[in-house]
Amino acid sequence: MATQIHPTALIEAGAELDEDVIVGAYAYVGPHVRIGKGTEVMHHATVDGATSMGEGNEVHPYAYVGGKTHDLKYRGGVHGLQIGNKNVFREFTTVHCATAEGMLTSVGDHNLILSYSHIAHECVVGDHLVMSSHSALGGHVEVGNHVNVGWGVGIHQFCHLGDYSMAGAASKVVQDVPPYMIADGNPATARTINKVGLERAGFSADEIALIRRLFKVYYKEGLNRRQAAEKLQSDPDFMNPLIQNFLKFAESSERGLS
Repeated sequence: MATQIHPTALIEAGAELDEDVIVGAYAYVGPHVRIGKGTEVMHHATVDGATSMGEGNEVHPYAYVGGKTHDLKYRGGVHGLQIGNKNVFREFTTVHCATAEGMLTSVGDHNLILSYSHIAHECVVGDHLVMSSHSALGGHVEVGNHVNVGWGVGIHQFCHLGDYSMAGAASKVVQDVPPYMIADGNPATARTINKVGLERAGFSADEIALIRRLFKVYYKEGLNRRQAAEKLQSDPDFMNPLIQNFLKFAESSERGLS
């Protein structure tokens, strides 16, 4: 199937559109943009900046993908945004390019970014994020795989969200959210494990029980991070990848764990 471009769409010279790309009425595609096959840029949507977008993406009406960074350190130029495959950017979402040469904002595959949400400069988003409406990732936020961000959540700059974690609706996240946990509140605190998310992802009952045991050691026994890690070293399942992934995340945390 050939590329379909509505006669009212504006495609700047230099833009590269693969086969099967659809660009709707009054949409705009900037001169440094590359769009992979099967992607649809719907009416009144914008893709700009030095944006490289993979295959099968959807950019819904009035979304703005590839906007200029909000960072006050910006000194001009057109900078990078890399987007994978089969992502959905719903109405009025915004995704910003990096601030300077050699930096990058990155979004992986199969992410669903719902209306009015924002991904800021130098964020690194993995795969299978569900980001509810009116939520925002501040600059330099890193999001793992299979993460759920609830309605109206604000993620502070430089925070990390671990694999299979969740930030509850209307939360203010100012510290890292460990893998497998639900953080909720203002400021957000880890409340429990993400049981429903883990079950939907195919985790076994034994794996979920292990994650619950891990949560209790870290959050219910009055231990600091070092003490909790030492206690887990004596656990018979210490070498289990679930515990190792959690400990690696905790050890690398610079903002502290929520």
